[in-house]
Amino acid sequence: MALVEMVMPKMGESVMEGTVLSWLKNVGDPIEEDESILEVATDKVDTEIPSTHAGVLKEILAQEGDVIEVGKPIALIETDASAASTPSASAPSEETPIVQEAEKIMESAMATASAAEIPVKSGDKFYSPLVRSIAKEEGITLAELESVPGTGKDGRITKQDILSYVSTKKAGKAPAGGTNGQSKPATPRPAPEPMPVTVSGEDEIIQMDRMRKMIAERMLASKQIAPHVTSFVEADVTDMVFWRNRMKNIFKERDGQTLTFTPIIIEAIVKAIKDYPMINIQVDGDKIIKKKSVNIGMAVALPSGNLIVPVIHNADQLNLVGITKKVNDLARRARENQLKPDDLQGGTYTVSNVGSFGNVMGTPIIMQPQVGILALGAIQKKPSVIETPQGDFIGIRHKMFLSHSYDHRVVDGALGGMFVRRVADYLEGFDKDRTI
Repeated sequence: MALVEMVMPKMGESVMEGTVLSWLKNVGDPIEEDESILEVATDKVDTEIPSTHAGVLKEILAQEGDVIEVGKPIALIETDASAASTPSASAPSEETPIVQEAEKIMESAMATASAAEIPVKSGDKFYSPLVRSIAKEEGITLAELESVPGTGKDGRITKQDILSYVSTKKAGKAPAGGTNGQSKPATPRPAPEPMPVTVSGEDEIIQMDRMRKMIAERMLASKQIAPHVTSFVEADVTDMVFWRNRMKNIFKERDGQTLTFTPIIIEAIVKAIKDYPMINIQVDGDKIIKKKSVNIGMAVALPSGNLIVPVIHNADQLNLVGITKKVNDLARRARENQLKPDDLQGGTYTVSNVGSFGNVMGTPIIMQPQVGILALGAIQKKPSVIETPQGDFIGIRHKMFLSHSYDHRVVDGALGGMFVRRVADYLEGFDKDRTI
């Protein structure tokens, strides 16, 4: 018999740590290889972690609520010698310098996941990607960060710690030594006073769950980071509607997939991105990163009422059948809480279908560090003027609004407006005789 260390696995790019939510097994329980034994939360998603070996759970090294860095031990598994000789599937592998350099380049390009000026570690302090990202956005130096008192485990600076410091600093009340000798802003902006909340015996108090808190923080951060502008276009999608209604049963019988309007519209968005690649960008300080991959995020409403945005990676390399399969798979796994961290990363442009709730249009909030998001309104029958060689007449057409919100720091009205107009052009010019 031998003891094998199970370590916190790497759960996606830029994910440097995870919080132990709960153990699914107790000390002394037999476990099979690849059997889920604990649930871990990252800043991306909650997920179950499988065992790397078969054997008996001998010791739990990370308690519920502990924040553990990737690669650190979380449990000891007692197994036979032959199994112990097998390298841990979750242990970090020896990576080549090329792979290591590629990861460094990728992390430096992710505006919300890295901060070049702030290292992961400084002395005995560890800074999470989120803390470093906030520090970078707010211009907080390493010396300042080291002076921020941490309330997390082992004195670690939490998200609330850094936000409280930022609020105090903006109010011109940074603690002594907190600015590393730098002068205070000449005209400090006072922190807004919280609005009073009145609670009576008839009110119900509901505590936000972890996902709702995360959504709230990210939406607020996006509005603070990016000046939002929204352009609207109404598209005539009659040919698309008739084609989909005619082909959905054929699609179901041949490919076993439900054909909705979402993959058809995503296909048009991908074509428009190819025409206007400066929509497929990200901002890093005063630099613009033009993304080579076209990765489309799609907002999915969960049964809990929360929202999650899985990503269709390399959507430009998929045909309509491939996009449909990805849309259906990601939506199903999102609602069943089966998404993996990689399913939520790397998005370069996002789509939100507000029409599924009966809304005709919306003004969506950008998913940072992207610069654009498109809301799809409900498809409605409307009387419309139809132009023909014989003259104009009134007919019933299927129409929908497309609402394009974009980051006005780098996307001007011309580009933002032309892009959504091009999406509408592709939908209006849909080939009703198309085969699959």
